[in-house]
Amino acid sequence: MKLVINGQEQSFDSNFSLAALIEKLGMKQDRVAVELNREIVRRDLWAETNLSEGDKLEIVHFVGGGNSLFPIHPDRFPANSFTAPKTLAGS
Repeated sequence: MKLVINGQEQSFDSNFSLAALIEKLGMKQDRVAVELNREIVRRDLWAETNLSEGDKLEIVHFVGGGNSLFPIHPDRFPANSFTAPKTLAGS
């Protein structure tokens, strides 16, 4: 299955839910917001929201008071696997 995540096409071996994708990416569900095909998906619907071939996702990762532009450790993702989630630092 091919998905477009933050503008980068990614291939996956099988279909799965939005909640499973967030887990595969090593993100904490309480710190991200997800837009699927230009619609924001409420967190309580992630487990029942199945992803399909060609879906387009924008993932925003929130951090509190951080100075880091990329709070996700780069070793969690293969080189050139996808663009890191957008980060919005809070105060």
